[in-house]
Amino acid sequence: MAKTGLYTGLDIGTTSIKVVVAEYIEGQMNVIGVGNSKSEGLDRGIIVDIEKTVGSIRRAISQAEEKAGIKITNVSVGLPATSLQMERCSGMIAVGATSKEINDEDVFNVAMAAMVRSTPPERKIISVLPQNFTVDGFEGIKDPRGMIGVRLEMSGILFTGPKTIVHNIQKAVEKADLHIDRLVITPLSLGSAILEDGEKEFGTILIDLGGGQTTTSVMHNRELKFSAVSSEGGDNVTRDISVVLNTSHSSAEALKINYGNAYPEHASGTEEFPVDVIGQEEPVKVTEKYLAEIIEARLVEIFNQAKDVLSEINVLNVPGGIVLTGGAASIPGMVELAQAVFEVNVRLHVPSHMGLRNPVFSSVISLVEYAASLTEINCLVESARTGDHFVPINSGYGVKPCSISTNESFEQTIHQEEYAGDDYEEEYVREKGEGIVQWAKKKWSKIFD
Repeated sequence: MAKTGLYTGLDIGTTSIKVVVAEYIEGQMNVIGVGNSKSEGLDRGIIVDIEKTVGSIRRAISQAEEKAGIKITNVSVGLPATSLQMERCSGMIAVGATSKEINDEDVFNVAMAAMVRSTPPERKIISVLPQNFTVDGFEGIKDPRGMIGVRLEMSGILFTGPKTIVHNIQKAVEKADLHIDRLVITPLSLGSAILEDGEKEFGTILIDLGGGQTTTSVMHNRELKFSAVSSEGGDNVTRDISVVLNTSHSSAEALKINYGNAYPEHASGTEEFPVDVIGQEEPVKVTEKYLAEIIEARLVEIFNQAKDVLSEINVLNVPGGIVLTGGAASIPGMVELAQAVFEVNVRLHVPSHMGLRNPVFSSVISLVEYAASLTEINCLVESARTGDHFVPINSGYGVKPCSISTNESFEQTIHQEEYAGDDYEEEYVREKGEGIVQWAKKKWSKIFD
């Protein structure tokens, strides 16, 4: 069950910055503040101008603060899956010469042991998710604290990402006078928050159609197994409309929102609307069907890119089918077009919270729900990554959130220390000249090894 308290999610998107403030009371989520401002300083999901991004973040935060009636200081920030790599990790420690009760420090130490590896200088460990603990050979333990033993082992999944992307996000958020409680990998929070239990268990494809990029992820056995990012999204659709109809970008965006349809068969061939064409005094009449054909062409390209990768790793026919979300997924006819391209069952996820019933808010809501659902074990393992001290919920001293440490020397200790025990799997790196499909295929097979 979710904890009691206030949680704030910050989604830094290509076209907009979203902020949601939610209050949890006995596990019930109540949204008390929302902010949404136009993004500046981002291109295809990546920060390219920190100062402009800071301004956009401050505007969104200000809106949320005004509606919530509070001062926002701490946030959970979404991290795009760009160049995300995931691998299995494991660690083992001796609890003591004789059996003793396992405590928080032991969990911290075994998590540290699991993270010891050589990480390339351009990458950094983003997150570690514990899967199971083993005490003296007894497997499948979720929380070993309070048990007795002489040997403690932990297995989990370790996520790494480009250090530049992580640094730029941290820098922008901190310059906006905010403290990062945690960086959350967006497809991980989305998969955890919006999929049904059966979809998480048996396998589901999640496609997040953003403004500047499209993220295709696979959830199976309640774990994020795969994620790939395409640098095309809803903004590419808008640019296509602008170029084909020779109209401004703002007019093209308005046409997409007001008249757009992703499935031409559902669009009218007779209903027309005026388009302000650059260089002409009088508007030009365009049919809904013609606009739909422009939109369809780009979306088919985006879906085919995702289909190629999913087909190569042989997960296109997972039982859960495909779940669409993200701002661009709100275009009418999107589900029908996706079903025609992928030839599997497709559904659209729309948040159920009052005032947020639009797929554009799926990511930011999932950040809040994910942060609120973290267990003490998750926070203990996270504290091993950051070097922060974790105060358990039931300690009587309150809750210290899992946060991002600025202690670079601590991180380097984890990255550079040599492991004296069993050999770890090498971190999977895409080789020079290797295509995205081949890279994805090997990456998918490796995660199940």
